[in-house]
Amino acid sequence: MKNSPSVISYTDGLPVRDLETFAQRIEELGYDSVWVTEFTGRDPYTTAAHLLARTERINVATGIANVYSHDAIVAAQNRQTLAELGDGRFVLGLGVSHPPMAAMHQLEWLPPLRKMREYLDTMEATRVDSPAPAVPAPIWLAANGPKLLELVAQRLDGANTYLLPPAHTKRAREILGPNKRLNVVLPCCLCEDPVRARKLSRRALSIYMPLPAYQKEWRNYGFDESDWADGGSDRLIDRLVAWGDESAIRARIDEYEAAGASHIAISGYNAGGQGADWKLLEMFAR
Repeated sequence: MKNSPSVISYTDGLPVRDLETFAQRIEELGYDSVWVTEFTGRDPYTTAAHLLARTERINVATGIANVYSHDAIVAAQNRQTLAELGDGRFVLGLGVSHPPMAAMHQLEWLPPLRKMREYLDTMEATRVDSPAPAVPAPIWLAANGPKLLELVAQRLDGANTYLLPPAHTKRAREILGPNKRLNVVLPCCLCEDPVRARKLSRRALSIYMPLPAYQKEWRNYGFDESDWADGGSDRLIDRLVAWGDESAIRARIDEYEAAGASHIAISGYNAGGQGADWKLLEMFAR
């Protein structure tokens, strides 16, 4: 790998001590960052603060904090607070998510580019009356579409992309230019049995298959309705998930890096049971 990878993992089901142990072990393995997800469990900012206090070196990122769940003033406060309290190890990952999240908060869904521009404008205009960190926390935006990628190129530190093929990574790099961080979130499954690997992948990706935003992007790379019907076709699953033995997964990582990814964020699917696949994570640590 070109650079030390990151780890993104759903941890809301872990008791707090197991959560701490998870982050500390990721840190010991030498990963660049651990990403805190947001669904309907723990608050990502609170969780990030806790992990910053329980680790020493690793960066802690929200991956992502939803802009419909947290208004822009709160995001500005959290960005400055956690950058200060985390001694420069906090990264603010933002994302617009999808219309159901806005509906959950009884908010109007806005076009993603408009929403993010207005959100960033408010963040920039917000005065936070607490000690400023030496360096502001970077902002990484979940940005699959070209307009959001252009926004990153203009205003932010990096982009996160997810569930798209290397051809998309190449296009994203062209839009971002050479100096922006480009994180590719890559689902990985250390499993050589194609039936089992695809079954696990379909289960993990089931919430994404019906989402129009992903379907729109998949169409741009040669897929159609038949590929996201019935849990996802083999060819779509095989393109989105790096599964197989170590060499097969490394080859997929190399493919994304050759296309322009500066960092890989590993999202591990454990073929051996529940919880993190430490064999996988130890294998790709730097």
